[in-house]
Amino acid sequence: MRPLTESELRGSFVNADPADVALMALPHDFVLTEWDHLDFLAWRDPRSRGRGYIVAEVDGTPTGVLLRAAEGSSRARSAFCNICRTMQPGNQVSLFTAREAGTAGAHGDSVGTYMCADLSCHENVRLAMPLAPNEYRGSVDMKIDGTKRRTREFVARVLETAA
Repeated sequence: MRPLTESELRGSFVNADPADVALMALPHDFVLTEWDHLDFLAWRDPRSRGRGYIVAEVDGTPTGVLLRAAEGSSRARSAFCNICRTMQPGNQVSLFTAREAGTAGAHGDSVGTYMCADLSCHENVRLAMPLAPNEYRGSVDMKIDGTKRRTREFVARVLETAA
């Protein structure tokens, strides 16, 4: 991912109004971000429990999406992240929704998927060994490529109706 300034990062959000962007808390280590090692940037807002953010390059343009985490916790023993495809304990995966960009989002339309609750998918796929015995045992490079592709696809779904 190419390096972004704070203003570029804030300007990349396609489904957030200016008030949401103004309230956004950047990751505490934003100035130390190693952009060369990121496929996408994702973090939970430390000031707002239910908010998260994901920024991915779509067609070479950094595109940010404001996420809302579902309230409550799962009673499931385990759950599957649809982004990094790792099996996690049930309380470590959460349903995240994103208001669609454009008119559809203004009318309340949204898309959602299950993701690691702390949005650590980028790190999870870089673990050499799978997190659970029943996971797909592909190479780490394949897992990284798949996670990057699924992240871009999710961000593109948010953009679909805005085009």
